[in-house]
Amino acid sequence: MNARPPGCRICRFVLWSGLILLLLISIAAAIRFLPDRPVTYNDPVEHFKYGSTGGERNMGFPFWLFQVLPEVCPDLLPGKGYQSLGFIFEPGHDLPVGMSKRRHLGIDRVFLNCAVCHAATVRTTANAKPMLVVGMPANQLDLMRFQKFVQACVNDRRFTPSQVVPRIAEKAGGLSLVDRWLIYPLGIHLMRDGVASLLGRMRFIHQQDEWGPGRVDTFNSAKAIFGTAFEQLPKEELIGVSDFPAIWNQAKKQGMQLHWDGNNSRVEERNLSAAFGTGATPKLIDHAAIARIESWIGSAKPPAFERYYRIDRALAERGAPIYAQHCAACHGRNGSDFSGEYVGKVTPIAVIGTDRGRLDSYTAQLAQNQGMLYSADPERRFRHFRKTWGYANAPLDGLWLRAPYLHNGSVPSLRDLLQPAAQRPVTFYRGNELYDPKGMGFVADQPSSQGRALFAFDTRIAGNGNAGHEGRGYGTDLAEADKRALIEYLKTF
Repeated sequence: MNARPPGCRICRFVLWSGLILLLLISIAAAIRFLPDRPVTYNDPVEHFKYGSTGGERNMGFPFWLFQVLPEVCPDLLPGKGYQSLGFIFEPGHDLPVGMSKRRHLGIDRVFLNCAVCHAATVRTTANAKPMLVVGMPANQLDLMRFQKFVQACVNDRRFTPSQVVPRIAEKAGGLSLVDRWLIYPLGIHLMRDGVASLLGRMRFIHQQDEWGPGRVDTFNSAKAIFGTAFEQLPKEELIGVSDFPAIWNQAKKQGMQLHWDGNNSRVEERNLSAAFGTGATPKLIDHAAIARIESWIGSAKPPAFERYYRIDRALAERGAPIYAQHCAACHGRNGSDFSGEYVGKVTPIAVIGTDRGRLDSYTAQLAQNQGMLYSADPERRFRHFRKTWGYANAPLDGLWLRAPYLHNGSVPSLRDLLQPAAQRPVTFYRGNELYDPKGMGFVADQPSSQGRALFAFDTRIAGNGNAGHEGRGYGTDLAEADKRALIEYLKTF
């Protein structure tokens, strides 16, 4: 019987060794690159603040790249770190409120979630510790400056593997060979291309005046999804900046005309539409995570004014019938009972008289396009977006934390809103977390707070007008004593 040549045994050994090595490499690659796993939180409020909507899958920054951007381009920020753009950091968290993390394609990726637009800090006195309030408008976040910072830094000559990867290695406490020589160098190039593509679609922000903190252009961003040629739009369509809204008690608002202009009456559609701002497109959205957010905001309540300040109950009682006469039909019986003939309905622009920029920005064409976004999913397809001709009358729950007022945040305090437009501040400062309980608004006559420069808001700029919501029925013609009583009553909402 002939013995097998030694060369054959060697060949088989090499072949099997190669196959085993390839299998091990494949298993290691699968373990590294196949998981799609968000960081999760059992507590619904923590989930709202830090939970994923799915947007990290296509919009997410590599975690460590996001962490080192302020160190790569510190001169492109107005101050130190992301805090200078109004992001809020809590102890024990390595990401700001409103940013989530997901393991995807082999790395931790991070992106914005719902809380970035709907959480802020409040100081009840100048020396008080800031308290975080979830559900209120993010009135310190400067979203436009964040977008411009990311674009400028990623396009900067310093944003190269040779300069960025060593910073990541230092901050992360070391990197594996694969991360150092493959993953992050490739991520830097992909991020540059991704940001260029995204902000190419979002180029309208370079045609607009600064939004300032607490504001966003929601529907020009939506038009970008459909490849709108912004250079060809009428000028009035480019002026659509409005304040971030409060999002408490959403279950009670089902069926009302939602958004500032009342263009949709279904909370679920409003939420899915808003999720696009977090990168959660129909193919990538995490519906289970969104459902948890919907469940929480359905019954979430604003903090009571009286937990932090005294209310003059006698004066508030004098204000109750004034409110019932002048305000209740449009804004509800009180801060928890939203019944009223015109609550959640649109008042025509000719009647309300407020700045029409946000209204003109939303078009019938966009409403039609939005109806196609979930066309492949009959259960979730948008069916309720409509073009309207005015602004919706919203309930006033948590009113004290909604300042500045009107849809575009052009009136700093409730006291100012009860004045005729000609007597309202023409300019004021936005972005302060220090509260003024007497006027029911954030302090707006100081250019800085806690060493941070505030934003000078000018109501003479297109889209920033502070007129309207005045005259008979709006409280601006009341006697001063009645205005004080009305404000005191509104503190109970």
